Amino acid sequence: MGIIWDSSPGPASWPLPRKLNVLVYTGTGTTIESVKHAIYSLRRLLSPNYAVIPITENTLLKEPWGPSCALLVFPGGADLGYCRALNGPGNAVIAAYVRRGGAYLGFCAGAYYGSKKCEFEVGHKPMEVVGSRELAFFPGICRGGAFAGFQYHSEKGARAVTLKVRKDMFKGTGAVPDEVTSYYNGGGVFVPFRGELGDDVEVLASYAADLDVDGGKEKAALVHCKVGLGSALLSGPHPEFSPLNLSKQYDVPGYDELIAALTATDDERTAFLKACLAKLGLERKVITRKDGEEFIKGEQDTFHLEKEETRWDTHELKEALPDTNGEAGEASKVVPEEVGIVDYSSITKRIVVHETAWPDTKETPYFNHHAFYAGLKAYREVDTDAEEWGDHLMYGEVVTSTNTLLEKNYSLLSKLPDGFTLTATTQIAGRGRGNNVWVSPAGSLIMSTVINHPVRLAPTRPIVFIQYLAAIAIVQAVKGYDKGYGEVPVKLKWPNDIYALDPRAKEPTYVKIGGILANCAYADGAYQIVLGIGINTTNGRPTTSLDALLPSHLAPFRIERLVARILTRLEALYKLFVRKGFTAELEHIYYSHWLHGRQEVTLEAEGGVKARIVGITRDWGMLRAEEIGSGKIWALQSDENSFDFFKGLVKRKI
Repeated sequence: MGIIWDSSPGPASWPLPRKLNVLVYTGTGTTIESVKHAIYSLRRLLSPNYAVIPITENTLLKEPWGPSCALLVFPGGADLGYCRALNGPGNAVIAAYVRRGGAYLGFCAGAYYGSKKCEFEVGHKPMEVVGSRELAFFPGICRGGAFAGFQYHSEKGARAVTLKVRKDMFKGTGAVPDEVTSYYNGGGVFVPFRGELGDDVEVLASYAADLDVDGGKEKAALVHCKVGLGSALLSGPHPEFSPLNLSKQYDVPGYDELIAALTATDDERTAFLKACLAKLGLERKVITRKDGEEFIKGEQDTFHLEKEETRWDTHELKEALPDTNGEAGEASKVVPEEVGIVDYSSITKRIVVHETAWPDTKETPYFNHHAFYAGLKAYREVDTDAEEWGDHLMYGEVVTSTNTLLEKNYSLLSKLPDGFTLTATTQIAGRGRGNNVWVSPAGSLIMSTVINHPVRLAPTRPIVFIQYLAAIAIVQAVKGYDKGYGEVPVKLKWPNDIYALDPRAKEPTYVKIGGILANCAYADGAYQIVLGIGINTTNGRPTTSLDALLPSHLAPFRIERLVARILTRLEALYKLFVRKGFTAELEHIYYSHWLHGRQEVTLEAEGGVKARIVGITRDWGMLRAEEIGSGKIWALQSDENSFDFFKGLVKRKI
């Protein structure tokens, strides 16, 4: 599947997560090496999604850092220094931040500091440190050093340790290895007070080797702890230490072997650290690199951002096709009638990025980008509130489903701006409401647009109205396509269908020619709505098309220009909705195009009550029906009911 991702000239406007900052403590108690490794690894894995920023105790104590903080990190050092600087007011602020939904990551000393009790080098004076800790994210003891030999300000106690990973604790965070080799120097093991871990504690990895202290039956090296609405991840070893940043230690026997062991398994360490960050709710990089190529790895699909020199290489697509045994193989092995059902999500989708010029018509023969952007420019002169939607366009000649490709890949969706649009010529797995399938033959307009609707607006600007705005936008786009198109007979059927007067029928009959599907996700303070639209534009089957409605003197619709017109109308209507809500003006416009004025219906779910449609409610967009005779008003939700226009029946959906 090839997809063209086109950005119109001009700067991109990408919405970023509300909590952008990863704060790394660098104050009293930390060591320069530990801070350096933490900042290096976190910036490498989290940029550009987050800003990794060093902070001191003054910031923690005096600045309002919590609302913008996605993760608070305490690196290695000596946790008594942390206690001196932050006991009391500082720890109260940190604990409140985590309990209210924040995330804490502690490495080595930061892990001792985050446990209820610290036991370090017991009996080895003057190194012994024993005492309770205020944060107490882990409700037990962090006991160390897990391995003997630690010396302050020295690498003589350092070693490469093997960790056994509990893979079942990382579901949904990406692939993790069975084992990880990690740098270690003085860290602890996590031991519960009474021998059993509570329900709020998960062991993410255990030490593989025997320990020099009592580590309990788990020998827990990393733990994840639920804390109120937030969480803390504590690590005895240092998975953030990259071998690239370790210097040779000529006075430490075996140190070269330590670096070599870490270097040989660095990919596993990186994957494990990524999964740990995902466990804390942080987004991984959307774009990754492999063999010099860039990929977007979504939750369902993988997209290859092609380079010019590799874009026509079909080897990877052939490899993805199943052979006659249902396994990956060369295309020459494929016998189509024996393939069976293909898992399209397993096939890498290819994206060709056009940043300096629009695709040539030879490259996209079924979609003319020049016509689309010319239409967008012209229609923006009419709708002056339309300024951005459509600037970022992705086109695919053949796709599974425009809605599915966006909605099911949450990490990609969370980065897309308002008005980002995916359109296609053909989709092979189009979706309707519920379990319905949307048939998408050639000639259909197929598009999905992203709308980021702030949560704070939802109580007064309910998202249910967005499908009504889309319905209005479609009808107005058709009638406002150009001069002379205002009489094209298209109407709205509640809640989200487009109907047209059938030109082939002897008696006035309306048939469905379009539909709207709105899917919703949540990320960073906004409902992310993927608004799918399908319209029979030039195809006369399976019902009729927009072109079939036109008198002979009017030119046929161009799908590219109609997409542009829908986007400009939708952007202008949405901005009006954000400013004023679903006003009486919008309600009047909606009614002026719908099929149901005073229509008599049967309410199946209410025992066959006869009623008359009188409108929709302006608070939550429900269908209003007046019972004939009694005058009782029924309010019907669109998500629970469907409307059979021809039978005059409002029935409960199954």
